[in-house]
Amino acid sequence: MSILLFVMLGVFIFMMFRRNKKTQQQQAELQSKFGPGVEVMTSFGLFGRIVDIDEADNKVTLELSPGNLATVHRQAVTKVIEPAAEATSESAAASPVVPDDASSLTTPEAGSTATGAETPEETLKRLNDEGKKDS
Repeated sequence: MSILLFVMLGVFIFMMFRRNKKTQQQQAELQSKFGPGVEVMTSFGLFGRIVDIDEADNKVTLELSPGNLATVHRQAVTKVIEPAAEATSESAAASPVVPDDASSLTTPEAGSTATGAETPEETLKRLNDEGKKDS
């Protein structure tokens, strides 16, 4: 029984060291991609472009928007944003056209008139007919 306990403890310690090594490898791979001009995301959700890296102080200067700089700790940068695939003219032509006004947001329902507003009598009749359908 005690041998089984030591074996389980050994497996637990092995898995813990393995996980730490894997995390360190991923962090080293991420750090190798850092360089000026790379789009990144911080652990707190800021997106920016790396302007400068200070190796001695572990600081990264990010340009959040033109003229706005932020200095963060190097470990706060958690993700490198890959450039989006270039939109081709074919995919641009296949995207739906969005109108500038809200006319396309409402569609006339079946049985309603699209030419004008209904009279109070027509509204009452329509509401009564809809109530009969539900029951």
